[in-house]
Amino acid sequence: MLQQREVHVPCFFHKPVLEHEVVAVLEPRSGGFYVDGTVGGGGHAAAVLRAGAPAARLFGIDRDAEAVAAARVRLAEFGDRVELRVGNFADVADWVPEGSVDGVLLDLGVSSYQLDSAERGFSFQLDGPLDMRFDRSQGLTACDLVNELDARELERLFRELGGERRARLIARGIVRARRHKRIERTTELAELIERLVPRRGASTHPATRVFQALRMRVNDEEGVLRRGLVSAWRVLRSGGRLAVICFHSGEERVVREFGRALVRDYEVEGEVDVPELRRPRAPLAVWVTGKAIAPSEAEVAENARARSARLRVLEKL
Repeated sequence: MLQQREVHVPCFFHKPVLEHEVVAVLEPRSGGFYVDGTVGGGGHAAAVLRAGAPAARLFGIDRDAEAVAAARVRLAEFGDRVELRVGNFADVADWVPEGSVDGVLLDLGVSSYQLDSAERGFSFQLDGPLDMRFDRSQGLTACDLVNELDARELERLFRELGGERRARLIARGIVRARRHKRIERTTELAELIERLVPRRGASTHPATRVFQALRMRVNDEEGVLRRGLVSAWRVLRSGGRLAVICFHSGEERVVREFGRALVRDYEVEGEVDVPELRRPRAPLAVWVTGKAIAPSEAEVAENARARSARLRVLEKL
């Protein structure tokens, strides 16, 4: 097992979403080799290893060193059937041989532990530093973005990554407020946004999309996802499956575009699909399910954070 910097996390908890559905689509078998690119606390990984008993193997990665430390504890029962690394799933092809993997899982959500740890700064409901880094060794934080981007850059960030319709109003309000005092705490920012955009009985907090956008930019989530999909596809063998759990429309769009390019029976040069320039070829993949798989009503009732999860699955031909 690879030696990594150990971080003791006695209370790390992450309830995996769509756990039964993930096992059903990956169909783990004894002797199979699987990759969990966002291993978190090890919940999905444990389910895959149990389903693939007695000899399935799993390579797990996570950018969060605390998550990997917790996964080591949770997955210790599987011995040398599991190997864990602190790292970015976009780089999985650097560590795993090409064409060797039976199934890859990417769970793009933030863990319950990360959301519920005030000091990580992911939640507007808990007072903590505006951090939001998955990898706490990197430099850029949400605090840097909030206090250093100009109004136009903040507006673009909130609109493009958060889908926030009132991005201009919020961006200008942030710039005005920080002239008097740096905005350094999660609750400072959340309360400011609520003053700018009163909730008025809305079911979601007005800071929700802003916090999403900041988290995505801090961690380069869209760029990592695009590179990670390519890397995951390289390590899959023919017949292997790529399962991706998305939590918002931006992630789903990237996964759909990636899959669409693989399942069509032609290829194009560049990014624009010009019908006259298409070159016929056999499809490289098929969608395992026609629609994204959503959590059951029972799962949402038990875990409200699962409500926006959507699972999409591609099989490599």
